[in-house]
Amino acid sequence: MRENKKKYHWKFKRVGGLDQVVLSCADDIAHLDELDPKLWVALSCPASGFDFDNKTLSLLDDDKDDRIRIPDVIGAIKWLKARLNRLDSIINGSKELPLSAINTKIDEGKKLLITAQAILANINQPDKKTISLDDLKQSTLFNSNNLYNGDGIIPPTPKLSDPLLQFIKDALNVMGGVKDASGLDGINNQIVQAFRESLQNWLNWHNSVSSATTPLGEDTAEAWQLLQDVKDKVNDYFLRAELASYAPQAQNSLNVDEKYIVPTDNGLLSDVSLAELPLSRVVADQPLMLDKGLNPIWRDKITRLAELIQPFLADKHQLTREDWLNIQKLLTPYSMAVESKPALVSVNVTIQPKITIDKLGSKRINEILGSDLFEQFEQLSEKDSKTPAAAADVADIEKLISFHNNLYRLLMNFVTFEDFFDLDTRRAAFQSGRLFIDGRCCLLCIPVNDISKHTTLANYSELFLLYCECSRKNPPVNGNQEKKTIVAAMTAGDSDFLLEGRNGVFIDNDGHDWDAKVVKIISKPISISQAIWDPYKRLGRFITDQINKWANSKDSAVLDTANKAVQTPDQKFDISKSMGIFAAIGLALGALGTALASIASSLFQLKWWQFPLVFLGIFLIISGPSVILAWIKLHQRTLGPLLEASGWAINGKVKINFFLGGQLTSKAELPPNSSRCYIDPMLKTKRKTKYWLAFFLALLISIVITGVWLWKSNYLSHIISPSLITTLTKPNQIDVTQPIPPSSTQ
Repeated sequence: MRENKKKYHWKFKRVGGLDQVVLSCADDIAHLDELDPKLWVALSCPASGFDFDNKTLSLLDDDKDDRIRIPDVIGAIKWLKARLNRLDSIINGSKELPLSAINTKIDEGKKLLITAQAILANINQPDKKTISLDDLKQSTLFNSNNLYNGDGIIPPTPKLSDPLLQFIKDALNVMGGVKDASGLDGINNQIVQAFRESLQNWLNWHNSVSSATTPLGEDTAEAWQLLQDVKDKVNDYFLRAELASYAPQAQNSLNVDEKYIVPTDNGLLSDVSLAELPLSRVVADQPLMLDKGLNPIWRDKITRLAELIQPFLADKHQLTREDWLNIQKLLTPYSMAVESKPALVSVNVTIQPKITIDKLGSKRINEILGSDLFEQFEQLSEKDSKTPAAAADVADIEKLISFHNNLYRLLMNFVTFEDFFDLDTRRAAFQSGRLFIDGRCCLLCIPVNDISKHTTLANYSELFLLYCECSRKNPPVNGNQEKKTIVAAMTAGDSDFLLEGRNGVFIDNDGHDWDAKVVKIISKPISISQAIWDPYKRLGRFITDQINKWANSKDSAVLDTANKAVQTPDQKFDISKSMGIFAAIGLALGALGTALASIASSLFQLKWWQFPLVFLGIFLIISGPSVILAWIKLHQRTLGPLLEASGWAINGKVKINFFLGGQLTSKAELPPNSSRCYIDPMLKTKRKTKYWLAFFLALLISIVITGVWLWKSNYLSHIISPSLITTLTKPNQIDVTQPIPPSSTQ
């Protein structure tokens, strides 16, 4: 019976609405190949374009498809695990790799240790117990003065003999080359072998061409080249002549239209336009005249070709169609030999060739092939490759140091998003800097390549997004302006003054300042406080717009009336026609007063504890729907679509809750232990007086309303005697049936 394999005990924690694996020890990292890919936060990410070591990303991207996937990460862990004694040391992400951490129980590890010691010895630090990428750079600089540096590439340096130096230059110019460890252009054994094969192929071809039929002797090559240059134009001329014979009425159309031979704006004739015109004047069944009437652009080549092929022409002053076909037939064997010219043997180069192999000439090619320069170079390259720090081993050391320094950080931004949720000490790899705008600082800023494509998917993140074009000058290079595009998530405050075209400052992770300009906005709810006051702001804007429209219409009406009055000065004001307007205004004011009185009467009938409930109900009716909608939208905010739009593949949702949103965007606040003076010298005394008058007026209105309400509710009966209330509320009734007593004076 097969024994069941014991499963590794994983630890998870719930962060951002997502179960994330805990990678706290070497065993967790070593068993990552057993973790279900559905439990990784990211499935893939771009191999460039975010804040991570580019060399490490390049090493991870083995297939060079510009993508980092789960198999790439697992492969890197296995490669590193085999070459280190333990994986614990990568958790700290130290820039120094201890030599004692290298696993010397395997051949690869022994070779790595020897290479590391050779590099340290090369920079005069043989006793050093650690190695870093800076040590590698110093060793490379030191090797720039050494002919042998372990990469098998030999650049053309004065340390070589003159014949070998010229040989390397010729191969480099014809075949191209690669970069030496010192940074110079050079060639390796593969390029030299391809160079030898290319030279031999060219020489064989050249001999076959020389032995081919050459009806014009030494002038055959020149005649053939001229034939290739003018072939299309000559064929075009004879075709036009045949068409003129076939359709005489079309002869004028087949010739030059005068509108094509007029000067351009600068007064000059265009060579390009003239070259497209017929070779000569087209006449039905007429041969091509070689001594007159030729297109000026083609005249020199036609004249030279006529001189070379003159022995085969019936008349040296003209070229008939039969002569033309005969010349092409005579040169056909030579043409077939020339067209069989071999291409260069393919070889991998990073430096492109500068000349063709023909430029060397048959004499130089025979000289190179007859020498022992190829054997001399092979000995040099072999000696270079056998140095203690060979190029392949140096590359493995660089890979080992890079993975040791940076692989754990990649895991914290790929397997889990530990760096993103650790807001105090670390930042995520996809966070490219900080955007300062409108008294706030946005920490969630991501690079963008194409805004139009990015917004399609980023819209589903339910985040308020600001797309900004950033620019800065870089004086150390050439003074040209650098440009980049970012998207920033605004997760706190409001959007009142966030408009397209507004300027801010972007500070990247290297501390460089960029001028940022908002070019596009995806508007979403930012906070609950914004949702509370948004309906009132919209109502205020609506009222303001209506008042502006009303004022503008009245202003226009006054101007129209004034214009009419000027045009008809004898017309007198008729008050009877305006009575309707005054009556309408009176009715409107009366209706408004009645409505206000009705509302006041209803309010006065309420008890004192019902007043807060009324205002609370009004508040809920106005702000309630906006707050509920904003609450739903804010709970749907997620990071996934924002990263997906930048090329990531994210597993599940990475929620951005209220707390995290408040941390990702900070608002301007006074520092602790600071003091503030509330006396603003810019506020005038008159303005303060207006505020006090408004305050006392509001206080007076409140007292009156309170007093009326207390009066209507009979709460004053406990203070004022009932007889006085009766006297005040019920006037004296006079009996008109009784006679009035006579006055005492009568």
